[in-house]
Amino acid sequence: MSSDSLQAGDPAPDFTLPDQHGRVRSLADYRGRWLVLYFYPRDNTPGCTAEACGFRDRKDELHTLGAEVVGVSTDDAGRHSRFAHRHDLGFTLLADTDGAVARRYGALWRLGPLRLARRHSFLIDPNGRIARVYRKVHASGHGTEIAADLRDVTTKAAT
Repeated sequence: MSSDSLQAGDPAPDFTLPDQHGRVRSLADYRGRWLVLYFYPRDNTPGCTAEACGFRDRKDELHTLGAEVVGVSTDDAGRHSRFAHRHDLGFTLLADTDGAVARRYGALWRLGPLRLARRHSFLIDPNGRIARVYRKVHASGHGTEIAADLRDVTTKAAT
């Protein structure tokens, strides 16, 4: 299966990456909770800042719905730390400096010698399976879109 063909129902590809505090995080750490795993190109760019702040502004709502938010880019942990502090993000940012995890999720974008993550998101269920895939993400309003979809899938799961 090509990483570009990941779809709802597929197992989420595993990852093990350092976060902005230098702690190593993996997919297994989020087992039992919903996970919003979003890939973005660069810290401190206008679109990426808007997207991150949108998730920050929905963090309590997403947490109430049983979800954790985790952002992934090819920036290093130090840059993530400054970005998270500057915008009071309060959620995990993972440093995928070689782009290996972005590649597994079909989110790696090569621009000449640069490797960047494409703006793709995945809603992963508590069992580690992909519930929703977002390949055409608009930075502004994406947090609202994810919250609405999470409400939808958790309501369906409860009935």
